[in-house]
Amino acid sequence: MISTNLLAVFYLISGVLFILALRGLSSPETSRRGNLYGIIGMALAIGVTILSVGNFSYGFLYLIIFLAIGGSIGAFIAFKIPMTAMPELVAGFHSLVGLAAVFVAISAFLNPTVFNLGIPGAIKIASLIEMSLGAAIGAITFTGSIIAFLKLRGIMSGSPIIFFGQHYLNLLLGILLVILIFYLCKTQTDIWFWTIVVISLLVGVLLIIPIGGADMPVVISMLNSYSGWAAAGIGFTLENSALIITGALVGSSGAILSYIMCKGMNRSFLNVILGGWGAEQSSSSTSSKEQKPVKNGNADDAAFLMKNASSVIIVPGYGMAVAQAQHALREMVDALKKNGVKVSYAIHPVAGRMPGHMNVLLAEANVPYDEVFELEEINNDFANCDVAYVIGANDVTNPVAKSDPKSPIFGMPVLDVEKSKSVLFVKRSLSPGYAGIDNDLFYRDNTLMLFADAKKMTEEIVKNL
Repeated sequence: MISTNLLAVFYLISGVLFILALRGLSSPETSRRGNLYGIIGMALAIGVTILSVGNFSYGFLYLIIFLAIGGSIGAFIAFKIPMTAMPELVAGFHSLVGLAAVFVAISAFLNPTVFNLGIPGAIKIASLIEMSLGAAIGAITFTGSIIAFLKLRGIMSGSPIIFFGQHYLNLLLGILLVILIFYLCKTQTDIWFWTIVVISLLVGVLLIIPIGGADMPVVISMLNSYSGWAAAGIGFTLENSALIITGALVGSSGAILSYIMCKGMNRSFLNVILGGWGAEQSSSSTSSKEQKPVKNGNADDAAFLMKNASSVIIVPGYGMAVAQAQHALREMVDALKKNGVKVSYAIHPVAGRMPGHMNVLLAEANVPYDEVFELEEINNDFANCDVAYVIGANDVTNPVAKSDPKSPIFGMPVLDVEKSKSVLFVKRSLSPGYAGIDNDLFYRDNTLMLFADAKKMTEEIVKNL
């Protein structure tokens, strides 16, 4: 059995490795190294935890069995899951982190002597506060992540579900949770603890259902932050430095990322925390396809325009992910470069269904990092661009975000694709994007719609080039 002091040292080392992992993941060039640090840190933490159990016992046997089951399921999912389903996978994993925090809090409350927290009915006040917060945040994360998963998976509508007084109800439930935690610390009665868990589960649902589909990337980041704080809270209860460090890292980085994305989308961070921002749908956003015709094109037209262009900007979106067109896109870009065409990639902060979704897909196709630019870096270049090739991006290119105050995406910075001399828009149909509104870009005079599967259309363009 490993000593307590040595256990703390190994946990500290794993915490340092997690910090290095987070630092490495901040840049595409160092992301592989960051992943390696994270793997080593987690392997060390798990290995030390197994050794801390001591001699062979039923507890040790259960630990090995559940570790094998969980590891096998995780490995199977990691190998099988397509990149298009990564956002809902992340949401699903967040729910498991939240549920684990709830289970640990329940175990600590029912068996405080095992965790050196006191005896039933006389648990240390600090420990009660920590386990209450861990259970509450974990329960909110659990049900909130399930709702996010259902929305992203298409099982539940991506449209916001709102009812009168929803914000006030969330506020009242939040105040009620604080009161319940106070009474739990005062009386240490079981009923207060279970009431905290039940109400927190309800709050998780009410926070996420009013959030529309276009705002899901921020929701994923926010739930990531919640799961971290839940883990940190339980870490204090268990006096586990590795959980505290890891939870604080995940919680703080998720909160910072959520804030950055809110600023990038011109949203209020406070409204994200309370739930329900971006929930109003415009009843006046009528479909333009009844009023204006669209220009249809084909692979020949697209190849001709791009071959004779001096500069092309690629705008990838969720449609590219669905069609798995990133490799065909890379072939098209290579062909254009041989013809002397300058090619760049424009990435919107919330393109896809989660932060960095498009960056990961392009990295998978070995797209050079110096050709990929964020919105702020490249938006001014569209005015001098000959051709913008939009492959599956919808809401992030919609000009109504700048012109229609009644639109649910009004105020969100979008890529100025319409300023290009020619726009090639690859899409299966004129259906609206995940935000549920029509894209005015479809009907612009300089837009040529390429109705087809993104991968097939790009491959046809490659042949013509």
